[in-house]
Amino acid sequence: MLLTFFTELRAAKVPVSLREYLTLLEALDRDLADQRVEDFYYLSRTALVKDERNLDKFDRVFGQVFKGIESLGEAVDPQAIPDEWLRKLAEKYLTEEERKELQALGWDKLFETLKQRLAEQKGRHQGGSKWIGTAGTSPFGAYGYNPEGIRIGQDGNRNFRAVKVWDQRTFKDLDDAEELGSRNMRLALRRLRRFARTGAAEELDLDGTIRETAKAGYLDLRLRPERRNAVKVLLFLDVGGSMDWHVGLAEELFSAARSEFKHFEHFYFHNCLYESVWTENRRRHTERTPLLDVIRTYPSDYRVVFVGDASMSPYEIAMPGGSVEHWNEEAGQVWLGRVLDHFPKAVWLNPVPEAHWPYTQSIAMIRQIVSGRMFPLTLEGIDEAMRALVR
Repeated sequence: MLLTFFTELRAAKVPVSLREYLTLLEALDRDLADQRVEDFYYLSRTALVKDERNLDKFDRVFGQVFKGIESLGEAVDPQAIPDEWLRKLAEKYLTEEERKELQALGWDKLFETLKQRLAEQKGRHQGGSKWIGTAGTSPFGAYGYNPEGIRIGQDGNRNFRAVKVWDQRTFKDLDDAEELGSRNMRLALRRLRRFARTGAAEELDLDGTIRETAKAGYLDLRLRPERRNAVKVLLFLDVGGSMDWHVGLAEELFSAARSEFKHFEHFYFHNCLYESVWTENRRRHTERTPLLDVIRTYPSDYRVVFVGDASMSPYEIAMPGGSVEHWNEEAGQVWLGRVLDHFPKAVWLNPVPEAHWPYTQSIAMIRQIVSGRMFPLTLEGIDEAMRALVR
């Protein structure tokens, strides 16, 4: 399995050498991983990854090779049925008729009822329609179904019906080395160009050199600043949740934009903008940037590009406290409005096919907030978005 791990890393273009692999084996011989997969993860990452840009690729390969293994000994021992498979047997699946019989409580009633359940409940529950538990039709818990509920203790989306999620989630930074047909995306982004010669005079000015040499009668070299794209871009990227399905497209755009624009900054958010954003997903709980600081730091001549599927509970946009991850004092639409007021040149790129937009209420709400400047995340859509930004 360790050899498979090494070859898979090489296949994923993580530059791992044989010497680094032997170093890892030597560390394992000295029992530095303490037989736990978590310890082995940090040990192997330290030994094999020398550039932080490759951390995301490393994590993906590690997750594929060692999925479901809790100790190094399990890599060779016969495997029992994983606990997660057994837990899935308890998930609640309902017919369409049963789903229609369930009624949504509404925002205020939902939180009032949750407070009451937390005060009354004394133990674990499975099934049923009232308590916080698993595999039921209660609005609170995991692996069940309710038209509007609060998800607690579940490892991922199943029905996309939760209006709030009380779980810690881990997102990953996008890989800026991804080549999308990245060449095609760069060509589409080039509509957003305004060239200027700024900075130190380091480029040979051939016409000026010929002209001045002819005047002077001797070689008179002339230099000029390099001609660069002077357009400034702020990229806001939605990560996690339903955006996991669109990571490939988002990485391709991120890679293309980073290579195309000299003045380029990026920030991450989840579902909707709120009072803070972040630049590294591994540190998003400890190192966040207040959105007001972004507005104060970057002048209004920056072009803003939002990338997200805009697929969420409408409460996340319209209500204080609507965020699935924390309690936001002001609604998401308020913060979006502040950004759009400061940066008049802004567009939203949506990876969801345009034909599906009418079926999601939150997409319609975001589209209205950005004054109709939502475009599909396709080459044609990017081309139209860039035209909108230069008008």
